[in-house]
Amino acid sequence: MDGEAKLYYFQSLVQLQYKEIEISYPSASETEYNFTRHLATTPGLVPDDVWIQVMAPCREELIKKTVEAVRGLKKVIVHLHVSTSGCFRRIVFNKSEDQMVDLAVRCTRLLRALTKDSQDPELRQTEWIYEFTPENFQDTSSEYAVRICEAAKTAWEPNEKDKIIFNLTSTVEAAMPNVFADQVELFRGKITEPEKVCISVHNHNDRGCAVATAEMAQLAGADRVEGCLFGNGERTGNVDLVTLALNLFTQGIDPGINFGDINSMVKMVEELTKIPVHQRAPYAGKYTFCTFTGTHQDAIRKGYRQRHRELKPDEILKWEMPYLPMDPEDLGRKHEAVIRVNSQSGKSGIGWLVQQEYGIHLPQGLELDFTRVVQDHATTTGLEVTPSMIRDKFEKNYMLSDDCGGRLLDYVFVDKERHSLCQNDTAHELANRSATEIYPSDQKDMIPVASNENHVTNGIPEKSKTNNPAKPKGESSYSQASLQVTIMMDKVQHVVQGTGHDLITMAAAAVKDLGFDFEVVEHSTQSCGAKADHRNNNVSFFHLTSGGASSSWGVGIHEDPVKACVNAVSIRRPFLALIIEANVSPQILKAGWSLKIRSHA
Repeated sequence: MDGEAKLYYFQSLVQLQYKEIEISYPSASETEYNFTRHLATTPGLVPDDVWIQVMAPCREELIKKTVEAVRGLKKVIVHLHVSTSGCFRRIVFNKSEDQMVDLAVRCTRLLRALTKDSQDPELRQTEWIYEFTPENFQDTSSEYAVRICEAAKTAWEPNEKDKIIFNLTSTVEAAMPNVFADQVELFRGKITEPEKVCISVHNHNDRGCAVATAEMAQLAGADRVEGCLFGNGERTGNVDLVTLALNLFTQGIDPGINFGDINSMVKMVEELTKIPVHQRAPYAGKYTFCTFTGTHQDAIRKGYRQRHRELKPDEILKWEMPYLPMDPEDLGRKHEAVIRVNSQSGKSGIGWLVQQEYGIHLPQGLELDFTRVVQDHATTTGLEVTPSMIRDKFEKNYMLSDDCGGRLLDYVFVDKERHSLCQNDTAHELANRSATEIYPSDQKDMIPVASNENHVTNGIPEKSKTNNPAKPKGESSYSQASLQVTIMMDKVQHVVQGTGHDLITMAAAAVKDLGFDFEVVEHSTQSCGAKADHRNNNVSFFHLTSGGASSSWGVGIHEDPVKACVNAVSIRRPFLALIIEANVSPQILKAGWSLKIRSHA
């Protein structure tokens, strides 16, 4: 990364609430050195509570350049490292154990002379912490690791306030996590003056166990972990600090890091490193909280329903959800993306997507019917089913199109004596009238016909208590009220008039009178959820059959419950849309009608 990219990365880490950030290897290149100087000389870039960490090898001239790079910073951790394993000592450095100890002591004393004991007033204003790494600790005998660290500690002279950091590494992961944890525990038990020591671990992922190794090392006594976001680093990478921190979070330990918008974090890291985060990476991957399998989807859907029932206002409910170890919203992830649909998905997953798109719960029969539609499409295309495809298939198969061919010209309500109850009112004016304007007070509590179906109220299905049509509580002339509607359809004017028990009866009688025949098998209604484009809308579901052979479902969604009902019925025969524009007051419909139609050329 260039300096501009490194600055953006650094500022992102600060926003995530990291308090110790290794920013550079200043002696490695001019880019590294110049970036360090930019942070040191630009006021306000480094918060007062953030420690800047820089790294250097045990070489005198490079240590001096590193200290000059951080001149002016308030809090600095200088990280020196020497390799202590037999392999590296012999092959890379050609030094004995004693020679490596002498090198570590000389470099530590030099660093102290340049920092804590410096005569330079500017350098003495900085708070200094020393970090020493016996590199390749995983391949170093515990006795030698303790010996070289004791020598460095004596040369630095730490205290309980400014502890020395011993960074124990699995530079190349070579054993199971429990083995490294045993090494950490052994080191901690042997190092003297533990109150002046902070034990850090630095785990690589060569065996794919870096997170587990770091976790077990913490259990063994490590105080600190070094790593990278999403496991970036040499070869297979360093320990993934995101996974490590969120593993702690799910166990009730607050890591102190802000992961409230993990998608933005992923985007930032991918853009700057040019390395994509794996789609199935823990917590951050695209598919982390997604499931395609029907049984998983069914369990998750039931979990959300149970949580919705148990959740009370102003109450924090314990997260308990099948297959989801934590609430996606804690990471800024959306619940809508939890369930993904392909040809292997069952009705629960498809029903979930409909619920997310429209805020409605499908009746079981419709859910099964639509599942077949979606699975056929997914099998044919071989693609994942998207929310937009769900919407398209649902509306084409079950909802009336905008171009229904009918237009309302006029309508009027009349009683059995042919007296007009209200005439030429607009739909909204009529819908806003109170029940007492149309019915006497004893008629206001009438309920619609009860079919043999599951009624749904506010998304909660309940069995109808009766299969018999409901009757008005009292008799009056208004129970025989009729509706006259004048509409224009296909350039032909039609006058519709009818009486009956409810809109369903009315529509069925009208169609039969015109030579068509169908029966209402199932009917239910509910209110939409809080979807932006359907808020406060009513939904009607109709299952219709014709001649005992073919059957179909219809769905109507509209802010007016009557319009929603008629839209749903009209999917069976598009000409029934002639009533769609009649926004009839729900109180009037409770009287119930049967309907007859006359046509006039």
